[in-house]
Amino acid sequence: MNKSFLLAALLCALNTFAADVSGREVTVYLTAKDTNQRLAKAGVLKFEPKTQPGEREKTVFVYPSKKFQTFLGIGAALTDASAETFYKLPKEKQQEFLKAYFDPKEGIGYTLARTHIHSCDFSSESYTYVTDGDKELKSFDISHDEKFRIPFIKEARAAAGGNLPIFVSPWSPPAWMKTSTNMLQGGKLKLEFADSWANYFVKFIKAYERKGIPIWGLTVQNEPMARQTWESCIYTADEERDFITNNLGPTLAKAGLQDKKLIIWDHNRDLIFHRASTILDDPQAAKYVWGVGYHWYSGDQFNNLKLVQDAYPKINLLVTEACNYPWDFAKINDWHWGESYGWSMINDFNNGAVGWTDWNILLDETGGPNHVNNFCYAPVHGDTHTGQLHYMNSYYYIGHFSKFIRPGAKRVASSSMTDSLVSTAFQNKDGSIVVVVMNNTDKEQPFFLWCDGQAAKTTSPAHSIQTLVF
Repeated sequence: MNKSFLLAALLCALNTFAADVSGREVTVYLTAKDTNQRLAKAGVLKFEPKTQPGEREKTVFVYPSKKFQTFLGIGAALTDASAETFYKLPKEKQQEFLKAYFDPKEGIGYTLARTHIHSCDFSSESYTYVTDGDKELKSFDISHDEKFRIPFIKEARAAAGGNLPIFVSPWSPPAWMKTSTNMLQGGKLKLEFADSWANYFVKFIKAYERKGIPIWGLTVQNEPMARQTWESCIYTADEERDFITNNLGPTLAKAGLQDKKLIIWDHNRDLIFHRASTILDDPQAAKYVWGVGYHWYSGDQFNNLKLVQDAYPKINLLVTEACNYPWDFAKINDWHWGESYGWSMINDFNNGAVGWTDWNILLDETGGPNHVNNFCYAPVHGDTHTGQLHYMNSYYYIGHFSKFIRPGAKRVASSSMTDSLVSTAFQNKDGSIVVVVMNNTDKEQPFFLWCDGQAAKTTSPAHSIQTLVF
């Protein structure tokens, strides 16, 4: 086959794709400040031929042939606080909540979840699953979780169609396993209990799976560089590496749990590359690791994500926690709460994240319950006095991604000609293209959506987020 024939065939294929896009409808969904539009269908656009936008024709470009990471999912943490709040609501509101989060048609279609190993700050009390000093873990018992959290997770899984990947995280080992003899205020794991603590993970995973809750993955430690007033434990990069190599990795493998996705770091973007490089440059630790988890509390630092992605392209980046705080009911409707999600999600995905996990999926009217008064916001709050649900604008901003980008999608190249618009784009397995465009400025911005020599003209309202699907 000669080169000219191959070139002609390639040009024909490209022209065929462009012809397929030409005239194709683009459905627009919109959430905008100072309007009643919340994930509302806001019109249908049509592509028309446009080979080169002019310098002043602001454009969001999409290149479906340039593909990147595979999308895992979007979801939130199913905590004690969320479960307790859920069961204080009327039955009809419980069903509304489940549909709002997990139904992909009538809700926003969550497909990922996290929960905690024994207590965290968003528990009504501090607790563990074993009696003090039980190094052999013979007393291990998860009956505490059977009152609220386990039934709640089961209802969430059922609402998600029975398929909801769940990863688990510890906030602290039991106090007697730590140098500080306190679950709160930091401290470190005593090396003499490292094997016991590794076996604790195994006990938890197997206990939950016996209750009908499959566990997809786990993180080594929530926020391992933060001495918090709540449950916390400190690991340096070297200490986390050694715990994985000598204890957790081999213990999971011995228990037949080597298929569980092991996630390191689980803290902020600021130190992510140092942590990743320390662990992943060690072959004995790296062989157990599926991905690097991170939070958003230190600021943007998206360039650090790109460093990890460039240096370790086979490693998965996963947002494991994010929330808005501190709690102030008077500010619950502030628009910037949603915009913080949109900004982070677009930039996280554009820098390699395969998934995005919010913190508490539901909290009460106080921003809790929380046993150390560390109250914060959730996208949905349940008023345990009136039985009503309050949907923050963050719920809708998250929904502009989770409702339309489905597991297995591939991120495709997207770029913007103007700083007033930020965007990301994915192609679902069914071939549909999903483009999310956010405008967090005070002015509306007319723009073209361009793809393969075709463009559709539209406008992004001030302080809005749009999902365009074609």
